[in-house]
Amino acid sequence: MAISVVIADDQEMVRTGFRMILDSQPDIDVVADVVDGEAALDTVRRLRPDVCLLDIRMPKVDGLEVTRRLLAPEAASYWQGSPPRIVIVTTFDLDEYVHTALHHGASGFLLKDSSPAMLVEAVRAAAVGDSLISPAITVRLLRTMATSAATGNPARQPSEPLTDREADVARCLARGLTNAEIASELFVSLSTVKTHLAHIQSKLDARNRVEIAAWAWESGLATSGSGTAGPSGGAGG
Repeated sequence: MAISVVIADDQEMVRTGFRMILDSQPDIDVVADVVDGEAALDTVRRLRPDVCLLDIRMPKVDGLEVTRRLLAPEAASYWQGSPPRIVIVTTFDLDEYVHTALHHGASGFLLKDSSPAMLVEAVRAAAVGDSLISPAITVRLLRTMATSAATGNPARQPSEPLTDREADVARCLARGLTNAEIASELFVSLSTVKTHLAHIQSKLDARNRVEIAAWAWESGLATSGSGTAGPSGGAGG
């Protein structure tokens, strides 16, 4: 089945351009485009699309608040375990916006000057539970996360230590690899990667793979060879 998409942006030119790009793909179907955050909330709740593309600065309700409301823990029962994947697409790459969007559970963050191919890739990645962040943002964001623990903002502790293989998967994820790329690098099956990710997500109480990647950088795991996957200092069994 085609990936259903809702676009929310107050600029008609942007909505039209995104719709043309995405509707040209055989596996993507734009089911609606709306002009403000309030309409986005109503439309997404009514149509239950697979993926939402949200601008940040919109009338009535901004994209960050739309993201928070749609993905808040109290909304989980409404979606019955399958909330929409949200990709923020904006002109503004302020660190505050990026952190807030990811904290609220967004699956991706793109700038509006990203290529059409990257827009399509972000939608497809979000639909299968992967994430994509504009490269320029990723480099700066990861650099910030890598130093946060050293500046008095330590990373959360997992409920139990990650195993060696889970640590390997988390490191690959922090480098931006997709599930398929992780499977290839670690010589394991795609289903094995997904199982490891589910275990990591549970141990970290993370909502998505972006939060896992963020933790890997904040904790120093992303830049270590091994041995930093859990609160005891060992990677576990």
